[in-house]
Amino acid sequence: MNILITGGAGYIGSHVAKLLLEETDYNLTIIDNLSTGFMETIKTLKTIRDFNFIKADLSNWSEIEGVFKALNFDVIIHFAASLVVPESVEKPTKYYLNNTANGTNLIDLCLRYGVKKFIFSSTAAVYGEPDPKEAEKGIKEDFPANPINPYGKSKLFVEHVLKDTTFANPDFKYVILRYFNVAGASEDLKIGQRTKNATHLIKVAAQTAVGKRDKMFIFGDDYPTRDGTCIRDYIHVVDLARAHIDAIDYLNENDSGVFNVGYGNGYTVKEVIDAIKKVSGVDFKVEIAPRRSGDPAVLVANSEKIKKKMGFKPKYDNLEVICRTALEWERKLLA
Repeated sequence: MNILITGGAGYIGSHVAKLLLEETDYNLTIIDNLSTGFMETIKTLKTIRDFNFIKADLSNWSEIEGVFKALNFDVIIHFAASLVVPESVEKPTKYYLNNTANGTNLIDLCLRYGVKKFIFSSTAAVYGEPDPKEAEKGIKEDFPANPINPYGKSKLFVEHVLKDTTFANPDFKYVILRYFNVAGASEDLKIGQRTKNATHLIKVAAQTAVGKRDKMFIFGDDYPTRDGTCIRDYIHVVDLARAHIDAIDYLNENDSGVFNVGYGNGYTVKEVIDAIKKVSGVDFKVEIAPRRSGDPAVLVANSEKIKKKMGFKPKYDNLEVICRTALEWERKLLA
C-alpha cells in the first residue's frame, strides 16, 4: 500500500508516520513545506526506515499534481493546515486558502489520479460554541456544526467537499477525524511537538515549567465553568495517531464516516496547569489575561462511535501521563 501524508513533518503527522514506519511495510511519502514542520523530525523518522520526503507547498498545485503523476497512492492522510484559532480571526484568507482551497485541490487530484481513500484531519472547532452544560456531557458527531472562527469554518468546508465528492463518486471514501486537544510526545521521546511560538496549553505550561518562559497566561477566568476557565478534552498524541491507523483499516471494509477523537474527559485550564505543576514539581508564574477571540467555554468529546465502529482503544487516557510526556519532551529539547 502506498500512503501519502501531507504535513508529515509536523506534530501529529509525524506521530502517524512513526507508527506506520514501525508497524507496517507500507510505502510512505511525506509532503511538507517545513513552515511549521521540522527537518529534524524527518531525519529522526528516517532512522526507523526509509521513505520518500518531498519538500513542497500544497499551494503549488502543478508541483503537487506532478507528485500524483509520479507516484501511485492508495490512501491520502491530510494534515497540512494552518491551525491557530486567534490568527485565523486576524488573517481569515490565509486559512481559507491554505486549508480549504488546498484541501479541495488535493481531493480533486485524488479523483483525477484514482486515489480511493482519504483520511482528513479535522477539528472539534467545527462544533462552534455549544451550550456548556450540553458540551460537558460529551459532544456527539451529529451535534450541529456551527464554527465560530475561520479555522473551524475552513475545516468544515473541506468536510463538505469530501461528503459531496463521495456522493458524486461512490468509489471514493473518507474518514473525517475531529480532533479535540492534542498533547504529549512519543514514549521513547524520539519525536514530539517542536512548534515554534506554541499556543497549545500543555506545551506552553511545560515550557514554563522548564524555564523556557518566565510566565504563562490564562486567557479568561470568567467562563461559565466550575472554576471560570475553559474546559477541554485532552488526548495523547500517540492515541490520536493510532486512530489514523485504525481509520486505514476501517476504510478497507466500511463506508465513509465522521468520528470524534477524544477521551470524553473535560479538564479546566487551571486543572491542567496544576497537573503540570504536580508532575514537574515547579510552581511557575501564571497570570490572568483577557479572553482570546474564538475560544468556546467547553469542548468535550463523546467518542463512543470511534470505539464501537473502529475498535479504538486509547492507551494514555490519563492527564498526568499526557503532561509528563510533554514535560519530558521539553526537557529533552533543552539538552
